[in-house]
Amino acid sequence: MKTLFQKIIDREIPAKLAHEDEHCIAIHDISPQAPVHVLVIPKNLIPRVGEATPANQATLGHLLLTAAALARKLGIADTGYRLVINNGRDGGESVPHLHVHLLGGRPLGWPPG
Repeated sequence: MKTLFQKIIDREIPAKLAHEDEHCIAIHDISPQAPVHVLVIPKNLIPRVGEATPANQATLGHLLLTAAALARKLGIADTGYRLVINNGRDGGESVPHLHVHLLGGRPLGWPPG
């Protein structure tokens, strides 16, 4: 069964794209928690970061570099932003498909959650 993100990648469900390349897609979150809230999602399914393997190293690095490039493109790189990866139920994971949240555009408090 396909995850929600696989359906978006396959264009079965619409989403507002922020970026796409051969390795990942980035979409604007439908329930944003900050003025900028983009999800960077690998096209190849990795269920969660805790299940990533050494074979996924290049993909993981690509997600982070893409998020940083999007922060620059979306105008939040200079003021700051947060990258979040949820893992498991208690970590806030809601879709079993690894993704990086890019949040910014306002001061973000600490600690989160």
